[in-house]
Amino acid sequence: MSVGEIPAYRTPAFFGLEDKWLPTADGELTHYHELGEGTPVLFLHGSGTGVTAAANWWLNLPRLAEHGRCIAIDSMGYGQTVVAPGTEYGIREWGRHALRVLDALGIDRTWIVGNSIGGWIALQLAVDAPERLLGIVSMGTGGARRTAALAGHAKPELSPAGIRRTLEQFVVDKDLVTDELVGLRYEAALNDSASSRLEEVVAARDRDREALPLDLGALAELDLPLLLIHGMRDTVIPASRTWELLNTVPNADAHLFSRCGHWTQVERAEEFNEVVGRYLRRNAGR
Repeated sequence: MSVGEIPAYRTPAFFGLEDKWLPTADGELTHYHELGEGTPVLFLHGSGTGVTAAANWWLNLPRLAEHGRCIAIDSMGYGQTVVAPGTEYGIREWGRHALRVLDALGIDRTWIVGNSIGGWIALQLAVDAPERLLGIVSMGTGGARRTAALAGHAKPELSPAGIRRTLEQFVVDKDLVTDELVGLRYEAALNDSASSRLEEVVAARDRDREALPLDLGALAELDLPLLLIHGMRDTVIPASRTWELLNTVPNADAHLFSRCGHWTQVERAEEFNEVVGRYLRRNAGR
């Protein structure tokens, strides 16, 4: 398929989101969802098996679109985004992809809402290109060196049972991990693995845990609003990570959810939307 050709893929009706496609580089066609108008808010998903923008943000985009122009992308190497031959992956590479999306859409500065690795990418962008950001909301922020929990997360099993186990790591309420959601994630993961992308993106993510952990010294110099969100029972990235960042970034605030795991935007969706919406409103004039 050439980049000029729009894929026949349609996001499953379960997620209630329309598909959009955007040429962002030679040989690269970014798949994304967009709702709302006004101040741009770019959403960057996490890195679990079968992850897509829709599967991370379907409960949040319709509500948060009341506060701005919400753009949720499939980062390169994930979901339906088409990548050029020889594409390299990594935290800075995913950040550059995000900037290419902004450039293609004519957006100079944006908020970023990032989940897990998405928060890591956002904070690295804040260090590398602060002039492009208005502020960040980050949940269960990645970018720390490997822990025992992260080591387990680094070996995804490409099967419905493996995906169920992964998703059940993300939540306290296991009833949220339905057969339908597992099936949809498995279908998306099959797409990822078709070109060996799954192994490549996991290897790049884990390489950068050692090669490019977030530089706390650089973060201490940031002059951007930052809201850190964490589930107190997150077993993938412990809530102590938010405490570390809260004590590092000068303009950081934090919201902690009790009885909640790594997937705050799903497990506590209604409250999450209220917290983030209020934060965006309060900082709109910054």
